[in-house]
Amino acid sequence: MTKRSFSLFTLALLFISASTKVLAVPTDELIHQLNAQVLRVQVALANGSYGLGSGVVVAKDHVVTNCHVVANAVSVSVVSNGSSFSASGVIPDWKHDVCVLKVEGLDAPTATIGASKNLKYEQPVFTIGYPSFLPIPTSTYGVVKGLFPMDDSVVIRATSSFRMGASGGGVFDDDGKLVGIITLKSPGRNAYYYNMPVEWVQALLDKPVQPIVTKSELPFWAKSLDEWPYFMKVVQPYLTEDWQALKEIASQWVQAEPSATEAWFYLAAAEYATKDTLKAEEHLHKVVAMNSQHSQAIYYLGLIAEANGQHGEALTQMALLSHLDEYAASELKTAIGVAQ
Repeated sequence: MTKRSFSLFTLALLFISASTKVLAVPTDELIHQLNAQVLRVQVALANGSYGLGSGVVVAKDHVVTNCHVVANAVSVSVVSNGSSFSASGVIPDWKHDVCVLKVEGLDAPTATIGASKNLKYEQPVFTIGYPSFLPIPTSTYGVVKGLFPMDDSVVIRATSSFRMGASGGGVFDDDGKLVGIITLKSPGRNAYYYNMPVEWVQALLDKPVQPIVTKSELPFWAKSLDEWPYFMKVVQPYLTEDWQALKEIASQWVQAEPSATEAWFYLAAAEYATKDTLKAEEHLHKVVAMNSQHSQAIYYLGLIAEANGQHGEALTQMALLSHLDEYAASELKTAIGVAQ
């Protein structure tokens, strides 16, 4: 493969794997403090089976988790410091997959609430949850790669991975503030990881408590493909290199949401792959003008500059990228033929 015939599938893998960049890992003291705020959620279902998830203490006697964790439950409990506490009710937001459990008598520290809307691309974040059947909380580290405006906040895509059981756990910024709730990943081994914003949690705290057995509804991400938001629709064609499908979806997205940075990025990615380089370059510059920290757009602009014989411009893009994503900057350096 020549340096100018990079597969965009390789590019997709590059940016999924960007969590390999050097991250500022929180101190052991901070992790220990936050671990006490993240609890195991245990669910007894109507069909006689059991389920597990995670939750975060967001106010006195209030624990947030995902609604899909507690859907169809006949009873729910949380485990804090080795003791089990039964939930007496739930405050559900089924659409957004955010449910707050009322757990009276819970003696656990409360998370400090941050703001999802203040996050920036490439900002380090980390998760804490209880994946699988592990008895202790587990942390993963990454950076923000996507912020998708939705219903007065933003859905967060980050490279901090998670596994089944961590749903409902916390996403924290470097200061240990809760900024999101671990929720879902896209299918396949090169998954995109999505987290619901903390603002949706805050909106529930003053709403009335309902019985645990309240009838559940599907969240937005579990509905039919036609009802998915565009930021979910673009993932599969992007990763499978179905560029015509991606161009069609992204074109619809920019028409529906012209201020959505990611809509223009995915349109540009499709144009680049189908050799409509002039349009791709125009739209990538638009992406960077809207979000100067969009490392994927900067990477593509470096490749285009080198392909156009503008080596100096490619070096400029590489320098910009080095401040955002060292791994991506290294890949661009290799792609444009700069010695390591």
